[in-house]
Amino acid sequence: MKDNAFTVENLSKALFVVNKHAKTAIDPKFLYELKKKAIVKLLAEGKAKKIGLHFSKNPKLSKQTSTVLITCGDYLFHQLPSKEDFQNLPHLGDLDDQHRNPKTHVSLKQAKALLVAYTGLKPPQPTNPYAPNTKKQSFSPFAKRFGER
Repeated sequence: MKDNAFTVENLSKALFVVNKHAKTAIDPKFLYELKKKAIVKLLAEGKAKKIGLHFSKNPKLSKQTSTVLITCGDYLFHQLPSKEDFQNLPHLGDLDDQHRNPKTHVSLKQAKALLVAYTGLKPPQPTNPYAPNTKKQSFSPFAKRFGER
């Protein structure tokens, strides 16, 4: 991404990178929220389009579920469906394992920065483990004796 313009190409690449990292992140909550907000905005602006429903590859509790297939630029994404999606979109059956999104060379930092600027979603503030704690701390008697040595 040479510039921070909110083009379909830049936004779809950023979505791809954020989604890829969310799948392996220790705490993917913010990345998935960023993906969701970006897709909602892209759909509202007509920069992305819902294609249909797919059966989920990993159904929860052995129950068959579906996801919405969304196209944005040269990329395809999946998102949880709404009730309206089941009524308005065709069901495409199983996922097509033949299709792969194009590779992109964008850093996660760049992708997050672009999507944060695009959506206005505030990233979570990192907690400082060394910052003074305003809560009253209670120490065990052992810790107190240990500290007096």
